[in-house]
Amino acid sequence: GMYTALAARRSGAEVTLFAPRPEPMPEALQPAAALVRWIGPIVSPDELPRFEIDHRGGQTTYLSAAFGAELALSPEDLPADLSGFDMVHVIPLGDIDKQQSFISGARQRGARLISAGTHLQFIQGDPEGAAELIGSVDLFFMNRSEAKTLFGSIADAGIAAGKVLFITLGSEGAWVIQGDVKTAVPAVKRAAVDPTGAGDTFCGGVLAHWADHPVMAARQAMPLAAEMIGAMGPQALLNDRPAPEIWGDERVAVNQGQVQRAAGAVAQLPEATPFEFTGAEFPPVGDPGALDCFFASILQQFSFWTAKDGRYHLPLLAPIDGAVRKGSSYLFQAYMRPLSSDPAFYSPERQALVTREEMSALFRGDDGSDPMPALDLHLEMANSYGRDMIALGLTPALILAQTRASSRPLQTLFSLLDRIGGYKEDPLRKKSGLLALVLAQRPEKYLVFGAQEVMSPVIDYHLMRSCLRIGLIDVADAALLERLQNREVVSEDEEWAVRFAAYQAVARLVADSGRSMGAVDWFFFNARRRCPEMSEPDCAACAVDPVCAHRKKLFQPVLRTSFY
Repeated sequence: GMYTALAARRSGAEVTLFAPRPEPMPEALQPAAALVRWIGPIVSPDELPRFEIDHRGGQTTYLSAAFGAELALSPEDLPADLSGFDMVHVIPLGDIDKQQSFISGARQRGARLISAGTHLQFIQGDPEGAAELIGSVDLFFMNRSEAKTLFGSIADAGIAAGKVLFITLGSEGAWVIQGDVKTAVPAVKRAAVDPTGAGDTFCGGVLAHWADHPVMAARQAMPLAAEMIGAMGPQALLNDRPAPEIWGDERVAVNQGQVQRAAGAVAQLPEATPFEFTGAEFPPVGDPGALDCFFASILQQFSFWTAKDGRYHLPLLAPIDGAVRKGSSYLFQAYMRPLSSDPAFYSPERQALVTREEMSALFRGDDGSDPMPALDLHLEMANSYGRDMIALGLTPALILAQTRASSRPLQTLFSLLDRIGGYKEDPLRKKSGLLALVLAQRPEKYLVFGAQEVMSPVIDYHLMRSCLRIGLIDVADAALLERLQNREVVSEDEEWAVRFAAYQAVARLVADSGRSMGAVDWFFFNARRRCPEMSEPDCAACAVDPVCAHRKKLFQPVLRTSFY
């Protein structure tokens, strides 16, 4: 609990620690007590819990343990109102029943979000109770040994829709499991001086970054856990330096000088009028089916290209309803088809059960073909969206109701979408961001951002292409550079290296230009026409041409994904 609290504090959170509080405070604990608000029953120092741990050959062994005053803790000692906390984390306490009583007590006291960890002995002694414990909280933390004991294998580990399970794997990183979606997060390599508390440090870092996507919260927590094990005890958690940031991939880096030059050009642009997402390929303003249509269609905004012989071949370009349309425009037009004749098509119930034949008919072009390059992936996303919405008892209208009742509407929307298939898979929330822009910029004003809320970059392949060609990001790895120039299919980690660097560059560009994210997004959105996939860029029409690196041969990473 102490490591978790200190890690969350070092990561920027305000932390209250409920635990036996010794008086007088032992000298060794005074630095920690000065950094967190420590509440709980007063005990003598010799009543504190303690254990002796041994790390040898990559194995952790508990040589002795005494729970001390922890055994006397009761939920009745908790503050009467926990609704003011964004999150409550409950560590293993004596046994599963005691831990469960604290979880129930926290719920009764208005806790908004509850997380918990476990202990191998708990699972070995009461696997059914451990499973019930996981089901009673919103997010759960365990290590490899605990997961194997409970689930049989890491591959079989799972958690209910809307919940998140984190499984730490030591030097191999961690798994983040969001319902039925599993994502591997690599560790930050560091020589271990004292690995005690590494998992708890990771936990605290995740909790502090919970406003981010769960995978990004895990990525944020990894560098701090690595720093912590490089020193004795919690020494690295006791300083006031900001927690280390996500480690970038050395193969691709932000070019800060070029970002500043481009920001200067962007700063001179007239403020863009936000696109209202109206017109022939969008629902009429005020249409009762518009909201459901947007929720069901925007999650399908991905993968509008074909590959041939391991390389990018052609973008989607086909006739539909009397006009030739490209990619995103084609999909929006296809999803308009049921609006008047079968608006229930967009409902979670229908999306959960939609068939491949129905999806193929939806996308069928005027020439009778289905030009969608990844039909099965679109079907998977539709079904996943429907299943998760049903499991969580949500509809688009109910989601909007929750955003309107929140002081942070945009954050509330993102947090809900992180639980829903079709949106939850992407750590950088491209489709969630696009949906937020639609809801905020449509004439109906479905969503109004909070006073201090700003959009994060919406990173798709057009924007990555612009970042590479303008020179906002540099590719240092010669092999990756050649694959990008040749438009070859790349690996997942190579794609992430480019995409995350682009995300960082655009965020930096917004800060340096003084322009809104909306204005910068609008500039890059239109860049897809000035700097297209298949023809020579029209540099004269581009506002940043005077400072552009003109790396015209570079191309976005080619990788089939449902993210964009």
